[in-house]
Amino acid sequence: MKIIVLKFGGSSVGTIERIKKIANIVVSYRKNGYKPIVISSAMSGTTNDLIKKSAAISNNFNSAEYDVLVSAGEQISCSLIAGRLNHLGYKSQSWMGWQIPILTEGMYKYSRIIKIYKKKIIDSLRLGEIPIIAGFQGVNSNNRITTLGRGGSDASAIMCAKFFNAQKCIIYTDVEGVYTTDPNTLKNAKKIKVISYEEMLEMASLGAKVMQPTSIQDARLNRIDIEVKSSFVKKGGTKITKRKNLISNKIIRGISFTKNDAKVTLIGVKDKPGIAAAVFKPLSNNAINVDMVVQNISANGKETDLTFTIKSDDLIKTQRLIKKNKKIIFRELIVDKNVSKVSIIGVGMIATPGVSYRMFHALAKKNINILVISTSEIKISVLVNKKNISKAILALHKEFKLDK
Repeated sequence: MKIIVLKFGGSSVGTIERIKKIANIVVSYRKNGYKPIVISSAMSGTTNDLIKKSAAISNNFNSAEYDVLVSAGEQISCSLIAGRLNHLGYKSQSWMGWQIPILTEGMYKYSRIIKIYKKKIIDSLRLGEIPIIAGFQGVNSNNRITTLGRGGSDASAIMCAKFFNAQKCIIYTDVEGVYTTDPNTLKNAKKIKVISYEEMLEMASLGAKVMQPTSIQDARLNRIDIEVKSSFVKKGGTKITKRKNLISNKIIRGISFTKNDAKVTLIGVKDKPGIAAAVFKPLSNNAINVDMVVQNISANGKETDLTFTIKSDDLIKTQRLIKKNKKIIFRELIVDKNVSKVSIIGVGMIATPGVSYRMFHALAKKNINILVISTSEIKISVLVNKKNISKAILALHKEFKLDK
């Protein structure tokens, strides 16, 4: 069978008129000889509303019940899409994760798909139906509903493409593809036609909101090419593929940024083996993601200052965990929510010297002070004052000629 996986995000199914439009998109693939499998997110705003309801009930809402609650939005959108396709004369049926089933493992709220039982969906396709599968959800070994993290419908689509051996996987969203940076922040941002898994993974992890990072990792591990395109306009999108398929003379392919960071500094921590692990273990146990880390050694060699960044939403919990941690001793705890991270990404920097200098010099020329630096093979991230984030993006976009 010539299977294609089509995933539609919350904005694409956000209204009845938009659902009618995406139903026509699905039909167009059917007319071109494909057997579409549709993955749907919840209608835009629905999941956020359900999260608010859970918070109103309890500030410590049970994680298993949280997954049952927030997965409800996809049921609505799937039913509406199937209903519209039936109206247009195409047999269609909605499927929840537990009905297929889609088997997951891991923590509630952050589960990962490990297996999709194919028989029911294959039977549906052979009957000429168009299955509409609820994204973002599955079921664990205890037969409890699980969710895949915010943006998890992307992972649903990619894993469906894997298990059903799809010829194509297309992610429909409200933008025309992946851009050199957020076009809402920088008007002269350019659409990238082809980008590697590694570059896209870094961009998503560092703030780009086009796709969920874990879904890109799933695509890379399973070598599934993805196309990201808009459901609102008929234009080509961005292809995400293997690094060897790239043809580009750009050293840097994109700039990502985040605005929900917080910087935490422990002053005067005793410098001994295992101290960093003692600091970060309680954070890990509470699903707090630590990003940039810098450790300084004091002049006397007995104390160290430890700085790291987290999401600002986790700051209160982090402060509480650090203060009650009896395994660490420190003189002072300093926090700063007035920070943002900006990153440059590109496989071209692997074999190109001087990229760090160009980045730091471009920021210095705009009088932007760098607070923390972290690097990997294909990215450089810096922490700056939040007020300077737009200025930093513009300076770096110009320095690496991303608007050309």
